[in-house]
Amino acid sequence: MYVPAHFDEPRTEVLHARIAQHPFGTLVTHGKGGLDANHLPFELAAAEGPLGVLRAHVARANPVWQDVANGDEVLVMFHAGDAYISPNWYPSKQVHHKQVPTWNYRVVHAYGRMTVLDDERFLRGLVGRLTRTHEAAQPAPWKMGDAPADYIDTMLKSIVGLQIDITRLVGKSKIGQNKDAEDIRGAGEALKAGGHTELGEAMLAVAAGKSR
Repeated sequence: MYVPAHFDEPRTEVLHARIAQHPFGTLVTHGKGGLDANHLPFELAAAEGPLGVLRAHVARANPVWQDVANGDEVLVMFHAGDAYISPNWYPSKQVHHKQVPTWNYRVVHAYGRMTVLDDERFLRGLVGRLTRTHEAAQPAPWKMGDAPADYIDTMLKSIVGLQIDITRLVGKSKIGQNKDAEDIRGAGEALKAGGHTELGEAMLAVAAGKSR
């Protein structure tokens, strides 16, 4: 990934937070069958290993867990918001018209070594934790005990676990840092008005920092 210095986000804790907030990642592998991509919800264990550990599961029918050997390098990409930026949102455009459209975004690339874990205990724990995390905001959170035990047992047998020990994290935040504060603020406010609250607020924070 091309990362100009002004868009680089090197802080591990920030990248971990973005993965936790946007856990649906794209797993890219290069196994016996060639390049492949799978889209999965991940659990991040930030405190494990030097850079953290990612865990997920796939359908047993998915060939990825047999296509990649344990220890192979993989890449997981997490998207933490993106939006089109119109030149009309920059106040300077009204003055000199020297602005063009662009696309702002924040992403995290996690490189690591993958291990396949075809283990019922591992899977039961992983599914339980993922469920608790993503059901937490529901008025009546669903839990695994709500379903018949034999049904859960059958469902667990139909999936296979994946663990990725992260070896490198690359973060990019393209949110107008190369623009003047007023232009960043104008685009950030337009994004918020259009419903891109998280990205808009991130741009307004950059603008505020430049205005000090």
